[in-house]
Amino acid sequence: MKITIKHLGALDQVQFSLGDLTIICGENNTGKTYATYALFGFLSFWREVFSVGLPRETIDELLKEGSVRINLRSFVADAQTIVSRGCDAYAQQLPRVFAAPKDRFEHSSFYVEVIPNDLRVKSSFERRMKAAKGDLFLLTKDADSEDLSVTLLVEKQDFQLPPDAVYRVVSDAIKDIVFGSVFPNPFIASAERTGAAIFRKELNFPRNRMLEEMSQADKKIDPLDLLFKVYEDYALPVKTNVEFTRQLESLVKQTSFVATEHPEVMADFCDIIGGDYMVTREDQLYYVPKGKKVRLSMDESSSAVRSLLDLGFYLRHVAKPGDLLMVDEPELNLHPANQRRVARLFARLINLGIKVFITTHSDYIIKELNTLIMLGRDIPRMREIAEREKYKPEEMLSADSVRVYIAEEALVDLGDGGRKKRRHTLVPADINQEFGIEARSFDATIDAMNRIQEEIVWGGE
Repeated sequence: MKITIKHLGALDQVQFSLGDLTIICGENNTGKTYATYALFGFLSFWREVFSVGLPRETIDELLKEGSVRINLRSFVADAQTIVSRGCDAYAQQLPRVFAAPKDRFEHSSFYVEVIPNDLRVKSSFERRMKAAKGDLFLLTKDADSEDLSVTLLVEKQDFQLPPDAVYRVVSDAIKDIVFGSVFPNPFIASAERTGAAIFRKELNFPRNRMLEEMSQADKKIDPLDLLFKVYEDYALPVKTNVEFTRQLESLVKQTSFVATEHPEVMADFCDIIGGDYMVTREDQLYYVPKGKKVRLSMDESSSAVRSLLDLGFYLRHVAKPGDLLMVDEPELNLHPANQRRVARLFARLINLGIKVFITTHSDYIIKELNTLIMLGRDIPRMREIAEREKYKPEEMLSADSVRVYIAEEALVDLGDGGRKKRRHTLVPADINQEFGIEARSFDATIDAMNRIQEEIVWGGE
């Protein structure tokens, strides 16, 4: 997909697309976080809120007849129209996404262009909706069919689910089947994640105050409105981090495909943090250093341990193929050696089918990713270097799968007769398999430092 953003924060006009690995770098206050938050907000809105426009009569027929078949051809044909409608609806939610006054977004726009080749309808699909007493209804699509079949599994008179809830479930299934290849499930680790790790218990207080207020308020109060009021000072990715850290006790009851099928990846992650995380039955979170019997609370642990908490629990308990893992400044609190190792971890995840999106100020991360791209050439010298330096084949990256953008001022086509003006935007960086990424955002600074130091050492009196 191709994303176009206009008049959002520091960004005047931006266009970018997602690769298996997408990187945004640049100086402070140039719009990197705005682009990241806007994309995360849209993907969350699309998956959790937006409806594809299923006719209400379809649900009426299901509840009356006990089954219905929905032809998916029209949703495929109208894909761009449906997505555009979703973008328009999402633009109205930007104040909530950024927790900022509405007037700041009066001229903002967010638009997604669906690339036809990216729209791959799932060949088969099955989903069962369950209740305490058993299955309620079944949604299936056969490999040789263009129809989604929905069937009640209980007697019509015993079916208690409200029509709106059924509508939501069926709409979500259509989104998954038709648009799942375009809009991945996002997981974000914001730059504020270290605070969420330390104060995860204290972050229950707003929820507790909300419940207390609900118990004393008029019965007509809307819980969702009250919840938004409690957290209205926080941007959506920060809220998401808060909720994720609050749910660790329940998350540890499930295991991701990374942990079950690729335990070596989890072993590498544990080597990076020098231990592992632990959640007790009392919902106490600890860090356990490798080879030691001590358990450390988050405020006793290093800032690096706190910084990687979200990533660790995501990998072990949540990750699914096709996800989009978004990390704002993965280098936070990490030694350069561990920044390099995190870059290699990202490459492993990409080759396991998880897309990665990062913003970074780290030259170490960029240069390590460069190395993985350049070593990806299938020639004897590259294989020899990789083996000598202990790089693994599953860490190699293809230049075609990587997108890098530099947030900076550049000439932008305003679309009114060819006029161009300097605006804050994202400029794509050149990438190729032989030389890697042209990261001029870092190169100019490093060149200046090297020039000054060379003059100090060799310049003479």
